[in-house]
Amino acid sequence: MAKDAGMEMSTAYFAGIEANKQLIELAKQMDALGAVAGIDTRLTGLTDVKPWEYQAIAGVKEAWKKVGLNYTVVEGPPSLGEKTKLGLEGRDEEISNFITFMKNLKKAGVNVICYNWMPVISWARTQMDRPARGGALVTAFDYDDIKNKPLTKYGEVTKETMWKNLEYFLKAVVPEAEKIEMKLALHPDDPQVHSIQGISRIMNTVESFDRMLKIMPSDFNGVTLCQGNFALMGKDIPSLIRRWGKAGKIHFVHFRNVQDLSGVLPSTKFTETFHDEGQIDMYEAMKAYYEIGFKGAIRPDHVPTMAGEENTRPGYMTLGNLFAIGYMRGLMEAVSKNARKS
Repeated sequence: MAKDAGMEMSTAYFAGIEANKQLIELAKQMDALGAVAGIDTRLTGLTDVKPWEYQAIAGVKEAWKKVGLNYTVVEGPPSLGEKTKLGLEGRDEEISNFITFMKNLKKAGVNVICYNWMPVISWARTQMDRPARGGALVTAFDYDDIKNKPLTKYGEVTKETMWKNLEYFLKAVVPEAEKIEMKLALHPDDPQVHSIQGISRIMNTVESFDRMLKIMPSDFNGVTLCQGNFALMGKDIPSLIRRWGKAGKIHFVHFRNVQDLSGVLPSTKFTETFHDEGQIDMYEAMKAYYEIGFKGAIRPDHVPTMAGEENTRPGYMTLGNLFAIGYMRGLMEAVSKNARKS
């Protein structure tokens, strides 16, 4: 029986190596060896290197190797910012640097880029310390708390503009990704509301993802299956996994659970939960990944802050990751053994 049902058990380390020393040691003890992070050029010891240059990427990968982990997924790629997403002057240079980044990343042995289409205001929550089970702390969002916030300096940005800019990016980048077999995994908008402070969000429905995939049909133009966001769009996660999985569109997985509190789709009020509660049937989700033969990186996401921890990195503290990895590994073994029996 394949370990972890054939998937790459991974963990996010966005705060870097130094801030995650304990989690790194625990991950090695748990044999969860995949590292997901951005390109932190400080890890290279170089001061004049750009994050999309090979020296930077190779140095970062080597730094993770030295602490015993395998750097497998870039989440939050460099040179993909407001210029590209908002269609501003200088986007062609950003896109050119992104293509260079892909080539150098592939050369260094990293095959997946998780990116998003949320300019200016990215991941957003209105509460970072919502009390959860047993006093644990989770993140939560309520659109009513921010709906009257002022526009950003970019003013109103329409959905049409966002789609036009995404299409421009995909048409420039996907053919280059195909040449080197780099998997591009677009993450849904989080939160999946229609706009924040005048900036429209377009990757907030499953139908939008279907549209995106049709713009540039390719085995390398795919999705980060972030279960929480797609569930808060009102979709049945196991069914979605099977549909996109059979089409080869799932390149990376954020395994998390949530609870809608709004009764509206897409959800405008929700809370994160422990992995073993919330609205998603996590066993059936894991079973679906197994059935489609998913072999890529899968990581816990947005875990609770638990007893004895300071809530310094909401959603990414150590003990919640321990709980999540143990829970996920149990599900993996269960679906594997049940499949063998049947």
